[in-house]
Amino acid sequence: MSLARWAVLILALVGAALSLWRLEGFRAGVQITPLMVGSTPATVWRLPEAGPAPVVVIAHGFAGSRPLMDGFALALARAGYIAVSYDLQGHGRNPVPMSGDVGAISGTTQLLMDELARVSEAALALPGADGRLALLGHSMASDIVVRQGGRDPRVGAVVAVSMFSQAVTPDAPRDLLVIAGAWEGMLAAEALRALRLADPGADYGQTVGDPAAGTGRRAVLAPSVEHVGVLYSATTLRETVGWLDAAFGRESGAGVPMRGGWVALMMVSLVALAWPLSAGLRRFRAAAPPPRLAAVPFLAAVMLPALAVPLVLTRVDTRFLPVLVADYLAVHFAAYGLAGLTLAAAFGGLRRGGAGVALALAMPVAAYGIGVFGMALDRHVVSFVPVAGRIPVVLAMMAGAVPFMLADAVLTEGGRAPLWRVLLVRGVALASLGLAVALDFERLFFLIIILPVILLFYLLFGTAGGWVGRATWRPAAGGIGLGLFLAWALGVTFPMFAA
Repeated sequence: MSLARWAVLILALVGAALSLWRLEGFRAGVQITPLMVGSTPATVWRLPEAGPAPVVVIAHGFAGSRPLMDGFALALARAGYIAVSYDLQGHGRNPVPMSGDVGAISGTTQLLMDELARVSEAALALPGADGRLALLGHSMASDIVVRQGGRDPRVGAVVAVSMFSQAVTPDAPRDLLVIAGAWEGMLAAEALRALRLADPGADYGQTVGDPAAGTGRRAVLAPSVEHVGVLYSATTLRETVGWLDAAFGRESGAGVPMRGGWVALMMVSLVALAWPLSAGLRRFRAAAPPPRLAAVPFLAAVMLPALAVPLVLTRVDTRFLPVLVADYLAVHFAAYGLAGLTLAAAFGGLRRGGAGVALALAMPVAAYGIGVFGMALDRHVVSFVPVAGRIPVVLAMMAGAVPFMLADAVLTEGGRAPLWRVLLVRGVALASLGLAVALDFERLFFLIIILPVILLFYLLFGTAGGWVGRATWRPAAGGIGLGLFLAWALGVTFPMFAA
């Protein structure tokens, strides 16, 4: 192994160890205990020595889970509150799927409000709870906490992050703080709209009304962050603690956990570790590099599936999984990948032989993604361990994601293709999903949320797959391995849904 790879190996190990040590350190001194509210899994965060305190119930957004909200739980616990986070129906480790009509307030929204009410009851019954209650929700859950805050007279304050809700009025819910990322566009405008219901002349950063009297309103922009980054922003966490202190007449003076940078370092370090480790696969290198398609056949193999698959699938009923839009995505991936592989084979872009070796090499690639990177995510970012009901979803996603990523690996020559080809293959794949949404917006709207996840997957693991491909000259090794990992990641992320 070269000196450069040894250097990266050492730096990646140090970065991973340091970030995990710091992330665990944020938990030091905080009592973290599980709580089951019926079938809803929850976590209680508090300081062991804290006296009677208000309870803050924390709800994540669509396709999220409890670990995504850990920053809020830690900040509030260190400020002396009792924080209770939970997995909404259909999300994380909650075994009960979402249900009802997602387009009707009396449907899914009402069921999620009822679940929030049950969690709130259990939280208020905890030892040390002083009877005061606040609700905090992100994205999809912002509407849930706003509506529940207006319905439940015990709710003294609401924090709505990345809010979209038509239920806000000039005086309901009580003491409403709306936070949006400065890069969230429409949601940033929605925060200001909600504030100006109480005072048409108000602006970001102003407090309208009196939080001590329950009439407070405030809208804040967290600088330089988007829909996920807003959860890690120091502005978001400080404003949240400060608002609840004002609403409940407290002075906590606690600092907030700056976890975002350490989470990023953990992820980058674990991906970077794949570069020196991939050098160990060179002993299994094929006799010759993978073939390269001429420009015209290459463009045909890239463009034709991207256009044809969304158009054809508009006439196909893909609803066969108990998960929102994941069934469509599995079929889209499978059709897209198989079409690309078929065209690549017809144009001479597939090499025969060596399938067994490539499949064997794909297993450690998948194991590293799921077992190392995935378990670090499960601990500090988002739930990654599937409940039993998700296993069929993961398997169905594998049937689509494996051919999809295999076609990506073949067309990018396992990372050996020129950069313009790599960017074109992946950009067109994302555009194809965008076209699918445009053709059937009502049914596939939620795919918009998953597109940034796939983009991040390309940036991080597409790069790692290229290291494997260049080390082995076997595109299938990275393609199959990353396909299995992508299927797992999507299978545990999409919300479960029962008709």
